[in-house]
Amino acid sequence: MLYYLHLLSNWFGPLNVFQYVTFRTVGAAITSFLFCLWIGPHVIEALRRLKLGQPLRKKEEVHKLADLHESKAGTPTMGGVLILFSLALASVLWGKSTNPYLWIALGSTLALGTLGFCDDYAKIRKKSSGGLSGWRKILVQGVVAAGVVGSLLLLPKAREAALTLQI
Repeated sequence: MLYYLHLLSNWFGPLNVFQYVTFRTVGAAITSFLFCLWIGPHVIEALRRLKLGQPLRKKEEVHKLADLHESKAGTPTMGGVLILFSLALASVLWGKSTNPYLWIALGSTLALGTLGFCDDYAKIRKKSSGGLSGWRKILVQGVVAAGVVGSLLLLPKAREAALTLQI
């Protein structure tokens, strides 16, 4: 959305910087970071209140490592939700909305983030450190990857680059 401020540079010259990817990248990174600093403590506190901590492995499973992991007891899981939300917010705010690569990257990131959420949710529901099976995660990742490749091949420039031997 902020990308389009460069169209007003005829009236106010400094707005021209919004057309540059480097400026918008730095702006998006700062926005995402500040959003996490602002909202993060509230999200962590809410996760603690809901007791959404990942169960620790039993001492029989990990032997001496269990002593190292005792300090992690009660650490909330699902913090990735905060990171994904701040990344999506910054991408939509600072990205060029007509760029299909933005939507492909954002869609694949959110899809894989949803997989992580489902894995964390399964760990909490089962009250074990197991989560989703490895095969299920690989299958979903493969489907997302196939969707990304299929989407890229539908774009003329990406298709040409993929099918041309670059030497």
